[in-house]
Amino acid sequence: MTVSGRKAPFPIFDSHLHLDPEGRGVEAAKEFQRAGGTGLMLVHKPYHSIPCTKKEDFVRSFEVTISMAEKVRAQTGLLVLVALSPHPAELTGLRPDMGLDKAKGLMLDALECCAAFVKEGKAHALGEIGRPHYPVGPDVWAASNELLLAGLKHAKELGCAAVLHTESATPEVFRELAAMATSVGIGLDKVVKHFSPPIIDVKDNFGLFPSVLAGKDAAQKALAQGTRFMLETDYIDDNRRPGAVLGPGTVPRRTLELFQNGTLTEEQAFVIHRDNPTNVFGAGKG
Repeated sequence: MTVSGRKAPFPIFDSHLHLDPEGRGVEAAKEFQRAGGTGLMLVHKPYHSIPCTKKEDFVRSFEVTISMAEKVRAQTGLLVLVALSPHPAELTGLRPDMGLDKAKGLMLDALECCAAFVKEGKAHALGEIGRPHYPVGPDVWAASNELLLAGLKHAKELGCAAVLHTESATPEVFRELAAMATSVGIGLDKVVKHFSPPIIDVKDNFGLFPSVLAGKDAAQKALAQGTRFMLETDYIDDNRRPGAVLGPGTVPRRTLELFQNGTLTEEQAFVIHRDNPTNVFGAGKG
């Protein structure tokens, strides 16, 4: 792999990236590859073209994500893992038309479908599971926590990772989420805090696995605390928000910058971009 005239002697993995057939799709994955990327976790997202109001809608949307992964593998040769789940924010979208209990039941049914895809080997993790990142009433919060626990239980039974979407993470939030995970018996190394700030020390993240947003300083701050983390862009592939959250080439560029300026060693890069994704997600080596 040669990038900007320099050879990167290690894999580069983006632990949280979305693609959309109505967005750039495979072209965004090719940009990631051109920047030096070798593997990614493709995380399901709600698609504007598939409003999900019944289980069959959710299944169809999950199949779109699986198909996108297949297309990226075929056209790039990248390692592509898949995480599936109804998005936590969909609960509040469904509630006005069907009521909270029915909406929660539909989300639980959708989670069951995702578990089946993992069993079939078409997906490798459940995610994003969790709760809204915006203020909601106590009834929605309680229902969201029920869904979060259900997702964690499925992941425990499947032996796969759970990718969490929650409010902004602080040590106290990490403590609460870790307690929930422990209550269902899932190993904390299998519980990934998506969109994590660089809170790497286990005394502060209580054993959850940080997937750090690869902003300008976050990777360097994370690295200063150790190598127990992964890097993500949370690229959403929405033409209405080009480049949001971070562009698809960000993780490779950030990694190579740190390597080239001597901040990141080759050994550390292998841990972050090969060993950690392999141990957490249980498939492939980037």
